[in-house]
Amino acid sequence: MSITFFDIPSTLKDNAWSPNTFKTRLSLNYKGIPHKTEWIEYPDIETSLKKSGGAPTSKKPDGRDHYTLPAIYDPATGKVVTDSIQIAAYLDDRYSDTPALIPSGTRAAIEIFNDFFEQKLGSIYPILLPASNNILNPPSEEYFRRTREELYKKKLEEFAPPGPARDELWEKFREGLDQVASFYDKNGANKPFFLGDTFTFADANVLGYLLWIKVVLGSDSKEWKAVGSWNGGRWANLVEVTKKWQVVN
Repeated sequence: MSITFFDIPSTLKDNAWSPNTFKTRLSLNYKGIPHKTEWIEYPDIETSLKKSGGAPTSKKPDGRDHYTLPAIYDPATGKVVTDSIQIAAYLDDRYSDTPALIPSGTRAAIEIFNDFFEQKLGSIYPILLPASNNILNPPSEEYFRRTREELYKKKLEEFAPPGPARDELWEKFREGLDQVASFYDKNGANKPFFLGDTFTFADANVLGYLLWIKVVLGSDSKEWKAVGSWNGGRWANLVEVTKKWQVVN
C-alpha cells in the first residue's frame, strides 16, 4: 500500500497551491515514494488529524493546539506524521534506500537556512494571502478569510491593495531573495541547489514559496515573471529543473 499524503484543495486544475504542502509533495516525488493524495478542506483539517492521530504542529494565539497540513499516513508503519521537515526526516529514516532530503550532517545547516529564508518572507504574505483565498473552494474560502481577518484585524482586501505600499512589499521581498541567492551562490553561481548539485529539503522549502507565487498569482503574471528573473533567473530555473517533482498524484 502507498503512503497517503494530505493536501489542501483549490479551484485550480492541478489543485495543489499551498507552500507548506508543496514541500512534502516535492519530498515524496524526489524520493520516488509511491503515494496518493487525499484532499482535505481547511475546516476539516483539525478533525481529520485528531481522528487519525496526527500531532498538532503549533499553538493558536489562545493557546489551543493548532493542526495543519501537510501530513502523511504510512500504512507500512501505521504512523501519521505532520510538519514538513518532520515528514522529510521520517521519509529519510524509513526509506533510507532513496535519495536523502536531509543528508547526514546537514540538518542543523538546513534548519538554520530555512529559518533565515522564512524570516525574509514576511513582506509577501499580505500579497499572497488574499490571492490564495481567491482560489479556494467555498468551505475553505470562508474559513481562510475568517481566521486570517481575525488574526490580522483587517479585511483581506485591505492587506496590500495596489499602490506604493504594495510595491514596497515586493521590493522588501526581492531584497530578501537577494540574500538567499547569496547563500546559493557560495556553492556555485551556476549550480541550481542550496548544496550545489544536490537537491535537499532546503530547496523544497524555497520551492514551496516560489510555487505558491507562481500558482496563486499565475504563471503568466508580471509578478511571477519578475520573481523568476531575479538573481540571474535563478528562481525560474529552480522551478524548471524540479518540474518532475511537482507532479500531483
